[in-house]
Amino acid sequence: MSISVNENTFKREVMESSTPVLVHFWAPWCGLCKMISPVLEHFQSEWHDYIRLIDINADENLKLANFYRLTTLPTLMFFDHGHLYQRLDTFRGKDDLRMVLDAFMRSREMEGYIANLTPIYPYTRGRSD
Repeated sequence: MSISVNENTFKREVMESSTPVLVHFWAPWCGLCKMISPVLEHFQSEWHDYIRLIDINADENLKLANFYRLTTLPTLMFFDHGHLYQRLDTFRGKDDLRMVLDAFMRSREMEGYIANLTPIYPYTRGRSD
């Protein structure tokens, strides 16, 4: 089950989480956002011990949307210990998304732990509050 987060709880739920987090930026008017929600929920149920799923309504959290420079919805971001490791701005549908999510988790398993990877935004910790 995903957790809804806003600008006030983002730091605690995402940046300070001891478990890696998949953040799903969405909006109520976004058809693709609604279409991928079941895929994300299924992904969360499969990997619940290894990753948390967080939903953020981009329309209601403009400060976060601007900070992460969202240009399209849905946008997915993988965080671990306050660092952004992967960002998914484009995919062609449910099957494409599922392949990307599975590939990310397989690469994470092969690395042993996501902390061994290099963050794509190394200085994001604590800057969004």
